[in-house]
Order: sequence, then structure tokens, then C-alpha cells
Amino acid sequence: MSSNVISLSRRQNPKAHDRGALLHSFAKMRRDPNDVFWLKENAELLNILECSASMLDSYDLSAYAQIYDNLPKRLAFFPQYYRFFASIALDLEGLGLAGDHAETICARIDQQGLINAELSDLQRAETTRLLARRGMGVGEETDLQARLHRFINHSATFALPNHKVAYELTHIVFYLSEYGRRDPKISADAVQSLIFCGILAQLDQNTDLLAEVCIALRYAGKVAPQAWEDLVKTTAHAFEITLQDAGAGDNYHEYLVTNWAMAQMGANSFKDTYTSTGVGFYAAQNNIGALGAMSEILFSWDGPRSAQWSVMRRNVFTRLDDRVARHLSEIIKSTSEFEAFFEHFARASSGGSSVRAAQVHELARR
Repeated sequence: MSSNVISLSRRQNPKAHDRGALLHSFAKMRRDPNDVFWLKENAELLNILECSASMLDSYDLSAYAQIYDNLPKRLAFFPQYYRFFASIALDLEGLGLAGDHAETICARIDQQGLINAELSDLQRAETTRLLARRGMGVGEETDLQARLHRFINHSATFALPNHKVAYELTHIVFYLSEYGRRDPKISADAVQSLIFCGILAQLDQNTDLLAEVCIALRYAGKVAPQAWEDLVKTTAHAFEITLQDAGAGDNYHEYLVTNWAMAQMGANSFKDTYTSTGVGFYAAQNNIGALGAMSEILFSWDGPRSAQWSVMRRNVFTRLDDRVARHLSEIIKSTSEFEAFFEHFARASSGGSSVRAAQVHELARR
């Protein structure tokens, strides 16, 4: 017998403009539930809505009724995806779906010690948070948190292009703060890590990452530079949303996190037109290439590089085309931390290499 209680009497058909249509599209139209990327997309959407205190009704959640009932069975056969199953169950119940599968799933994860299959501290932190939502835990939390803080406190790491560590930084702050539910107690060095990460995101025009940085700063009791939050809002409003099945390859994650950031700013979020027949999300493309241009200039520098932006500034600007130079000027004006960022970004003490900087940059993006 189904453990969830859902009434469909209120509305029988999805309509455009509401979050119910958005949920039905993600749950039933974009991917097959047996696809691991379905798990990823839906876990992200539900997590963002849950931690943004979204108001949903029984129709909105009905798209997940059958999937929710099958989660314990799926966990038994696919234990390698246990974090997805636990996250989805916890967030569905947190959003108002009646049932107790989340506790059953968390208990099984805890009893079977599935966290021991994780080598990554980031994934261990995610598991710790999931289990804690049902009052369960693991023994090494103190040591784990010490390692996480040590990682995010090393600001120099986050002044160099590396997508993997950048997203690990923001997600660690999410977990330490329990997604805005408590003070993550991060240091001034960790805040500077977030600022450096935000500057890189601006240089790379990566609004997906910039939105996560803005959220992490707010969860840490700080506010990102106004120019950053304005850019996130502008990006969210500029999405082209196609009212048909998008399949793979759209910019759904950027859409989700920019709207999530707007929710944390107190702005209206997820207010676009959706239909349950499938929705695709496409961000406006405006690739200026400032990060690659700056990396190439510094790597090809004739003579020793200085770590002081005041020394390098004039010569860097003279080698940039006007469009990139204007973009860099806007970035510098947005924060007081650019000079501190540049001390690490310049890599003034590094030696030469036969690999071109643009190639290194491209590798870091993968």
C-alpha cells in the first residue's frame, strides 16, 4: 500500500505559470527515471525548492508519488545512488509529501555504513547532513569538519581556474550551514576564498558558479557585491524557456541556481511560464573570454611577473581588446578584493611551460 497521501481533486490538469508544471516536467518529461541524470536533475530541483521554503500543494507533488513509493526498492538494488535517493525522499517530505520513506532510507544507509564507500570528504559531508535530518549520524563528524574547514581556508586554491574545487567550496559551505539553517562558522580566509571564486566566475562569465558563490556568502551571513547579485538576477530573467521537451544539453542547472540565489536575496523566483509537457532552459550566450585572455597575457609575459596588480595593471590593459578591457574594469570595480586575488592569480614565482595558458584554462574547465 502506498505510504504517501495525495489528493488530485483540486486540479486534474497541469497549467502553465506554476511550479507544479515545472515539477511535472522534471519528474516525467525531461528524462527517464531510470537515468542517473534524472536523479541528479530532480534531486537538485527538489533540494533548491525545499531549502527556499517553497509553498507547494498536493497536485504539485503528485508527479513524484510513484517514484517516492519505489525509493526504498531502488535503494536496495542501487545502493551506489543512496545519496540521491535519500535527498529526494527527505526533500519531498520536507515539501509536504506525507510518508516516512526518508527515515527508512536513512536508517538503512546508516546501518549499512554506506558512507564508508565514500573517499571524498565532500560526499561524506553530504551524507552526514542527510542522515542528520533524521537524527542519525556518523562518528567522524568532528574530524570531517576540521578537514573541510582546512580546505576552504586555503584561499590561494580558489584564485586559480579549477571548476572542481570551486564547486566543492560552495557546496561545503552549503553543508556546513545546513543550507542556511545555521551559522557555518567559516573563517575570514574562507570568506576570501568565496570572493576569489566569485572573481574567477566573473572573469569566466560563469553565472552558474557566481550564483552559488552569492548563495554561500548569504548562508555565511555575508552579502556578495551588488554587481554580482545584479548579474545573477539579470541572467535569471534573460533565460529562453522552450515549452517542449529539452532533452539533454540545456542550461537547466544555471537556471535553477540563479533562481535559487534570487530566492535568497528576497526576490521573486521561479516565476516563468512552465508546462508539464517538457521545459528547456537556455542561457543567453555572451562569451567575452576575459579569463583566457588574462591567463594568456600572464603566461606569455616577457620577463618576471609581479604579484602586484598596481605594477601589472597598465601593461595588462594595453594588451586586451576594448571589449575585454571594459569587462575587466567592471570586475575590478565590483569588489575591493581584486588586488588580493591577483597576488595569487599572477603566479609571479612560477616557471615557464611548453603548454599554452589557453590550453591549461580549457583543461581546468573540463
